[in-house]
Amino acid sequence: MIAATIRPEAPGDAATISALTEAAFRNMPFSDGDEAQLVDRLRADGDLALSLVAEDAEQIVGHIAFSPVTLSDGSEGWFGLGPVSVWPELHGRGIGSALVKRGIVDLRVRGARGIVLLGDPAYYARFGFEADPALRYPGPPPEYFQRLVLDGEPPSGVVSYARAFG
Repeated sequence: MIAATIRPEAPGDAATISALTEAAFRNMPFSDGDEAQLVDRLRADGDLALSLVAEDAEQIVGHIAFSPVTLSDGSEGWFGLGPVSVWPELHGRGIGSALVKRGIVDLRVRGARGIVLLGDPAYYARFGFEADPALRYPGPPPEYFQRLVLDGEPPSGVVSYARAFG
């Protein structure tokens, strides 16, 4: 793990976050290439509910975004995690994990009920995320859509992401 401080996004960080996100997803086989624009759209729409950056002594080295989601059962207080980005040359140094952990803590403090994400089950299980057949996101294989309950009972039904996700 490199020494990194995690803080909320500040005015003036958007251009660096965009470049970082573009670089982080450039060669990812599952990427559709618009993750940087997605963060910009979330910000423009007012749906960037929590945006954290990790920085070392010199620069921003990672970013994570959380946005509100809608559940068909009417459950409130749920958020979608993603994207999470780290400069490619810094992968494997714990920056992404630190951002995920801090985001979970910050959302719990804010009274969030839970978090959903689309991602690698082997990676996100370490944070307590799990697939739940009662909670669905149409399209990808169901084991990649996961949830983490922060408070209350698990919801059920179909999840819809913020408008910026298309």
